[in-house]
Amino acid sequence: MRDDWAERERLQMTVENGAEGRYRAYVLCTAPRSGSTLFCSLLAATGIAGNPKSYFHEPSVESWAAELESSPARRGSELDYLRSVVQAAIDEGTNGTGLFGLRLQRHSFDFFMAQLALLHPGPMSDAERFRAAFGRTRFIHLTRADKVAQAVSCVKAQQTGLWHRAPDGSEIERLKAHQDPVYDGAALRRCHDEMVEADRQWLAWFEREGIPPLRLTYDALAADPRAVLRQALRALGLDEGAADGVAVGVARLADATNRDWAQRLRGELQGA
Repeated sequence: MRDDWAERERLQMTVENGAEGRYRAYVLCTAPRSGSTLFCSLLAATGIAGNPKSYFHEPSVESWAAELESSPARRGSELDYLRSVVQAAIDEGTNGTGLFGLRLQRHSFDFFMAQLALLHPGPMSDAERFRAAFGRTRFIHLTRADKVAQAVSCVKAQQTGLWHRAPDGSEIERLKAHQDPVYDGAALRRCHDEMVEADRQWLAWFEREGIPPLRLTYDALAADPRAVLRQALRALGLDEGAADGVAVGVARLADATNRDWAQRLRGELQGA
């Protein structure tokens, strides 16, 4: 399968460099604690790659609207309202660049696709429905190989409430008041299995739809964020030079607690 995907990616790049290469959208296919917040901030900072966010995160059109900077008013039918919310998200996610950026977590996928099916009914594949909704779309798969570390990061963030911090130590995203983290083996094992399953589902979907995604990793992103950004810009047919000078605005949160939890969780998984 890997060799087949490599050939598909080569053909995809050939098309990108041809007359049909202009993309109107890209979808960052991922799961929590994969480095996607950092990556989205880098893409937005280039000024040419839209403003990628999780515009369709919750299983509710009302929640989609509430998260937008300009929430559309309810007018007409439910379908009209859905159409206006999706269009408002496209406008915000494009940010005047001509390219719509979307982060899509796997657990958000089913409800999101159900809404696209309402907007674009008929016998279409998922990939065709994306194109009908957003124009020519490039898919990027951002994964984290170490699922134990990913699960530890996720559960710790859920407990402490702190999801992202800037390099200067200031908080970027906090979802609740601070709570000291406490090791919870059951929650960690459950989260680990969910992360493994998310990857499995994305890979199965790419294969079923015949989509050769641009494949990026958390490790590569953490090691050299601008190099990964240049790789993505190149795949999108954009100027790689836009990555030069882009500031890295998200810091890693891993500490001794993460290391201790990961070691303990690995032992539990090996003994299961």
